[in-house]
Amino acid sequence: MSEQQSEHPGTTRRRLKRRNSSLLILAAGIFVFAVAAGLLFYGLRPVTLKIAVGPTGSDDVKLIQAFAQTFARDGNSVRLKPVTTQGAAESIALFTANKVDLAVVRGDLSLPASAEAVAILRKNVVVLWAPSGGKGKPRSAKIKSIDDLPGHKVGVIGSTPANVTLLRVILTESGINPDKVAISQFAVNKVADLARDPSLDAYMTVGPLDSKITAEAIAATAAARGEPKFLPVDVSEAIAQKHPLYESEEIAGSIFSSSPARPEDKIETVGVNHLIIAQHALHEATVGALDRQLFTQRLQVARDVPAAAKIEKPDTDKDAALPAHQGAAAYIDGTERTFLEKYSDYIWGGILLVSGLGTAGAWLRHYVKRDERERYITHRDGLLTLISRVRGAETPEELAAMQSDADALLREALDCYDDGAIEDGDLSAIGLTLEQFHHAVSDRRAVINGDRSGLPRIRAG
Repeated sequence: MSEQQSEHPGTTRRRLKRRNSSLLILAAGIFVFAVAAGLLFYGLRPVTLKIAVGPTGSDDVKLIQAFAQTFARDGNSVRLKPVTTQGAAESIALFTANKVDLAVVRGDLSLPASAEAVAILRKNVVVLWAPSGGKGKPRSAKIKSIDDLPGHKVGVIGSTPANVTLLRVILTESGINPDKVAISQFAVNKVADLARDPSLDAYMTVGPLDSKITAEAIAATAAARGEPKFLPVDVSEAIAQKHPLYESEEIAGSIFSSSPARPEDKIETVGVNHLIIAQHALHEATVGALDRQLFTQRLQVARDVPAAAKIEKPDTDKDAALPAHQGAAAYIDGTERTFLEKYSDYIWGGILLVSGLGTAGAWLRHYVKRDERERYITHRDGLLTLISRVRGAETPEELAAMQSDADALLREALDCYDDGAIEDGDLSAIGLTLEQFHHAVSDRRAVINGDRSGLPRIRAG
């Protein structure tokens, strides 16, 4: 009979069971590995943030598109997807409706409570001037300062109502009733119309100091109405104190033109931030990574879009008019937490959970294998019984049958060990019992065969 044919059926079943268990463990391991790999891929995949910016063709759109292309080309963890809008109003509407994660806006616009600062793209400053008139050119009433504006008309470049609101704040803080100053707004592409309008006595723009629109407006009005007289906002610091969204700024001499000097000397004015805002709910690590990319790659982007070099960090003070996003503040203040600091609680919790699951698994395994353990105890007691029976055996055939029974009991015990039902100590006990059994068989066989040479002699008293 072959070895496979002579194998005990119970042993065959156990081997098949162990084989199936091994395959199940292998499958479980592959599943766990696949899940871990999937989670790792999910955690390391780039995050794409939608950012509303407009209007089409503006410097803001060009700047954001340049950053988006750089982030994608360099394989950064945070990517930008520009959503071009008709202007700030539409950008804020999309942001308020949670249809975008970020938006490019002016800080003095009506922003939702969920808006928090990520980065300052630039400083917009107010430039106020009046025409001086000249030979052969119409001369308006002489305006030397803001105090002379009542009863006159100011042309404001830019269709946003925020510019009018800002002018009214300046007038109010300067002690002037805003209702006594007429205001007319012109689109940014209507500078020529503004310069030719004889009803205007002063002009105002709000934009960066290197704004082409401001420079063109000053040059156009100078050509039509004479050299400009720049009007300082002497109450700029008071405005900044009362209206935290505005800041006191300074316009350097000759910044718009050096010949002739425009302005001739530095003048005080009011500024407002033009910035990127983020949803408060946006993950801290994501915003921190975005800020890191913006500030480390701005000089690279500035090679193609010079405005990128002007990006500044937002105010991280808790009492700031527009609070910085927690992720941006952590990056700027250097309080970003490391991976271990962020997830140490989860790691230790996971270790404790695995340990608890291991303990529970061990108890469950013993509980499930309790029948096999009881069978092991039966086998151990069976061996002890065989030792007693060996001493009463009368023939070698009885001893051989008992040895066959002992072999079967040993096989069952080993199967229990392989199944995890018993431990090493239990198997050692079986080995010790089996050793005593073999000694008993050897002694009894010697007695049956009449060979007492190996037995201890009993000395007569």
